[in-house]
Amino acid sequence: MHMLIYALVEASTHDNALAIGKTVFDRLVGADPHSSTVFDYYVCFDEENTKVAGKARWGDLPTAAPIGTDNGQDLLDQGWEATKEEFERNLERVKESIGELSDEEIMRDENLARHAFHQVGAYDGPSVFLYTQHASGIRHREQLDRLLEESEDLWIVPADVHF
Repeated sequence: MHMLIYALVEASTHDNALAIGKTVFDRLVGADPHSSTVFDYYVCFDEENTKVAGKARWGDLPTAAPIGTDNGQDLLDQGWEATKEEFERNLERVKESIGELSDEEIMRDENLARHAFHQVGAYDGPSVFLYTQHASGIRHREQLDRLLEESEDLWIVPADVHF
């Protein structure tokens, strides 16, 4: 499956932001020897050759945008909304499972209960849409707000990932 994720990186120029963003995505696909594989592959929006990912799938998104611009704010809003919606969807499934299933049924993972538990607690992967420049998932609003407050040159870099 494909999804959009976003890296929030400190950079002084567009090209620098894109390069740092690609380093984040490299870590998330296991291209860095000190990282684990979270996604199968990624495509940034500067790539023209693909027919199934990036622009071909999502349209013409900025390759990188300063957070203080309309494009940057739009990408940030999309990433945060996706994060909230996925968390709420999984949390609702957890609450339903606890209320409706026996311990044995949860252990057997009926209704994908244990999968939902895992997704609620995930630090990266398909339930996390925003990442720091260190490839750490941004999991709650206070973490995002702190990052936004601490950086003066923050850019957002989108990528289409497959998992």
